[in-house]
Amino acid sequence: MEILLATFTTLFSVVNPFSAMPVFLTLTESDSPAARRQTGLRACIYMVGVLAVSFFAGQYVLNFFGINIHHLRIAGGILLMRSAFDLLTPGGNRDRVSPAALEESMQKDDISFTPLAMPMLSGPGSIAVCIGLFTKHLTYADMGLIVFGFVLVALASYIILMSSLRLTRYLGRPGMSALARIMGFITLAIGVNFMATAIKALFQE
Repeated sequence: MEILLATFTTLFSVVNPFSAMPVFLTLTESDSPAARRQTGLRACIYMVGVLAVSFFAGQYVLNFFGINIHHLRIAGGILLMRSAFDLLTPGGNRDRVSPAALEESMQKDDISFTPLAMPMLSGPGSIAVCIGLFTKHLTYADMGLIVFGFVLVALASYIILMSSLRLTRYLGRPGMSALARIMGFITLAIGVNFMATAIKALFQE
């Protein structure tokens, strides 16, 4: 249960589905409720696939390029800290998709994989976290719990996306800004922890 809880809390803070709500609402404003549900469901399924592939295959990719896992954790920590500072600074609760990419996405028939699944829900930060979760000491049961944590994050993201219209109306701009700062602070703490543990392990080696 500790592995499952740690996976869910860490990954949910990094995925931060609340930041995907404005893009999701913009790109699905002309869709029917059923089509919106299908788009959100596909995006969350794709997200689980991306995270699972990163978790299982990421270590082999690092070995191929000769990258130490601790180096990846330091790089991931820096990336998470940068994302956290973007959320903590005024106006930081901005979309992860550029205006040009957003306009291009509006012309697509299916936006569930890009830009929703990637990079909105499973971006570089969450992929780095998933790769960093894999160690040689994990049992098959531990791996199953971690993947189940991915599924729980996707389920929570789906619920948030489906409730995005009501949440946006209820929280308003001030509430969304405050929520972004809270998520940014948690992400900053995760990034610092990633860097600290990796640096400590490198010195021990």
